[in-house]
Amino acid sequence: MGYCLGYALIEGGDAAFSMDASAVTFGPGALAEVGAEATSLGLRRVALFTDARIGKLPPVDEARRSLERAGIDVVVYDEVHIEPTDRSFVEAARFAAEGRFDGYVSVGGGSVIDTCKAALLYATYPADFDAYVNRPIGEGREVPGPLPPHVACPTTTGTGAECTGIAVFDDTRRKAKTGIASRRLRPTRALVDPSATRTMPRSVVAASGFDVVSHALESYTARPFSTRPRASAANQRPMSQGANPWSDMGCKSALDLAGRYLLRAVADAEDEEALEAMAWAATLAGIAFGNAGVHLPHAMSYAVSGLCRSFTMPGYPEGEPLVPHGVSVVVNAPSVFRALAKTNPSRHLEAAAMLGAETRGAGPEDAGEVLATHLSGMMRAAGVPNGLAGVGYGEADVEALAAGTIVQARLVANAPCGVDEEGLRALFRGAFTYW
Repeated sequence: MGYCLGYALIEGGDAAFSMDASAVTFGPGALAEVGAEATSLGLRRVALFTDARIGKLPPVDEARRSLERAGIDVVVYDEVHIEPTDRSFVEAARFAAEGRFDGYVSVGGGSVIDTCKAALLYATYPADFDAYVNRPIGEGREVPGPLPPHVACPTTTGTGAECTGIAVFDDTRRKAKTGIASRRLRPTRALVDPSATRTMPRSVVAASGFDVVSHALESYTARPFSTRPRASAANQRPMSQGANPWSDMGCKSALDLAGRYLLRAVADAEDEEALEAMAWAATLAGIAFGNAGVHLPHAMSYAVSGLCRSFTMPGYPEGEPLVPHGVSVVVNAPSVFRALAKTNPSRHLEAAAMLGAETRGAGPEDAGEVLATHLSGMMRAAGVPNGLAGVGYGEADVEALAAGTIVQARLVANAPCGVDEEGLRALFRGAFTYW
C-alpha cells in the first residue's frame, strides 16, 4: 500500500486526482468588470440571465451597463424560476437558441447560474431533454464538445454554482430533483462581488449559508478519491471524484469561515465583513465540491425538494410550495453525520472543531454526536426549520423520500460507505426533529 499526500492508495484504486476550477475574480467591485471580461472573451452579443426579482435590483443594472459600455449587445432574460424545473430549463434553452448569442452572463443565485448553464448547453447541442440528465433518471449523455463562454456573477453567498459544472432542477414529471453534470458546464469566469449580496433577506442568507456548510462537510467526509476504481482514461475520471487533497483545502477554509461568520451574516444583513467572508467561503466550498462531490445530505435533499407539498419559507416568493435548496440539504445533515461519523471519526471531529464546536476530550465514539449537535445548534440559532418535520414531512413520507433518494446514484455512490433504501429510511427518520 502506498500513499498520496496522506491518502492511502489501494490495489485497483485511483492514484491521481484532478483539479478543475473556473477563473475567479473576487472582491468588492468585481461585478463592474463583467464588460471587460466579456470583451476579453471576444463576445459581441450576450444573453444576460437573471430572475424577475433580482432583475429589479442594482447588480443586474450594473452588469448590463458594464457590458453596454464595452460595446456589447445585451439581451436580458429575467424569467428564471426560483427553483428551476425541467420546464423552466426548456423555456430558457428556447430563448438561448433563438437569440443566437456568442456568450452568456448570469447574475443571481444558483438557480440563475444553473439555468444559464442548461440553456447554453441545449442551445449549442440540441437534444431531447433527458439526454444530458444524470443517470438513472436520464441518459447521462456526455456533452459533445466545447460550450460558449459563460461569465457567472453570484448574488448569494451559498451555492458555489459559479465554480461547478452542475445544473440542478426539479423534474416535474417524476417529482424529484436531479441535475446535469459535466466539466464543460463549469462557467468560464466567475466574478464574485460581495457587495452584490447585500440585498439578501435573512432567510436567504441562512439557506445559502447552510448550503456552504453542507458542501464543505460533505466533500470533506466523502469517500476518498483513492478508493474509487482507477479510470480507464484520464478524461474518464468522474467530476465527483471523492475527497482529495485539493478539495480538502477549500473545505477546511470554508468551514472555518462559516463557523465564525455565518450566524453574524444571518443576524445582520449589513455586516459587510460577515457577508464578504461567507461569499469567499461559498467560492471555496464550490471549488471543493466541484472536484470532490457531495453525498447523502444533498442526495436526500433532492427528494425533500421534489416532494414538497405545502411548505413556504419566509423571504421567498409565495404562491407555490418551496423548500429552499440549502434548507432541504441541511435538515438532513445532522442525521447523516451522526450516523456516518464512524466511517472516519477524526475527519468528523475536525470538521466540528472548524465550525466552532468544543471537541476537547471527545473521542472517536463521540464524533457524530459532537458534529450533529453543533450543526443543529447553528441551525436553530439561524431560524432554520427543525428538521424534516419543520418543512412538513412525517413518517408517512419516509418510503417516498427514500425512493426519491436512492436514484441519485452519483451522490449516493460518493458517500463514505454504501447505503441502501433501508439505510436511507433510517436516516430520514433520524432527521425529523433535532431540538
